[in-house]
Amino acid sequence: MEKNNHTVTEFILVGFTTDPKTQLVLFVVFLGVYSMTLVANATLMVLIGNDSRLHTPMYFFIGNLSFLDLWYSSVYTPKILVTCISEDKSISLTGCAVQFFFSAGLAYSECYLLAAMAYDRYVAISSPLLYAQVMSRRLCICLVIYSYTGGFVNAIILTSNTFTLNFCGGNIIDDFFCDVPPLVKLACDVKEMYQDVLYFLLASNVITPTVLILASYAFIIAAILRIRSTQGRLKAFSTCSSHLISVTLYYGSILYIYSRPSSSYSLERDKVVSTFYTVVFPMLNPMIYSLRNTDVKDALKKLSRFT
Repeated sequence: MEKNNHTVTEFILVGFTTDPKTQLVLFVVFLGVYSMTLVANATLMVLIGNDSRLHTPMYFFIGNLSFLDLWYSSVYTPKILVTCISEDKSISLTGCAVQFFFSAGLAYSECYLLAAMAYDRYVAISSPLLYAQVMSRRLCICLVIYSYTGGFVNAIILTSNTFTLNFCGGNIIDDFFCDVPPLVKLACDVKEMYQDVLYFLLASNVITPTVLILASYAFIIAAILRIRSTQGRLKAFSTCSSHLISVTLYYGSILYIYSRPSSSYSLERDKVVSTFYTVVFPMLNPMIYSLRNTDVKDALKKLSRFT
């Protein structure tokens, strides 16, 4: 085994199991999930782009979320599929760093994008008459750009600090992708400064958007309570219920993985949680935003008549 980060040229991804039969089953499962992720997100993007009724700020953000999830899932799943059926479980140091960078950048970008979507729902419910004016196309585009910029700038910080660690614990990554917990387990010089960097990134990319989302929903609840009719309240709440489910699932798993000290990482348990937000969640998002959405269902029926 390699002794430091100057001689480590590759890592070995252990994955979920070493049993060949179980690996084959996992290959079929992950292939099915990935196929559904690509089809569901691509379909939602096409519907939003083609149907004029969906050319609103809310669907603009949902379309961008689908694009992000499609890209996000593609960072992990192809390598997982190869690892499941191939005897070669290796990933080069450069490949690991690239995967790590895009993983962090897209994860952070989604945190910011979900916060922007919360603000969109707040404006829609609290100021419906001014909604189109406040949530102009220019503002929507700027919020998406800011989401990606913030996400990838912070990903540069995390990647540069992580891959200057001294990996003297070997090159066996007990996970299915390059992530903070397994890489920290391999490092022998994790200084307090690195832990401070992790907490800074957690605060700026997860805690801050979480606070913004909670503030938005506090104002949303206040606005809903001012609506006199029960029917009106239910209708207003239904417009943000999908986003609330999405935020709870995504932020819950992210906070569980990255809000703990590095000394308390449990790789076996973390694998399950990581699988959810990296592979399963991108598949669930388009379903969450479309299953109860009449506009999306109508757009799908309209598209199916032309195909």
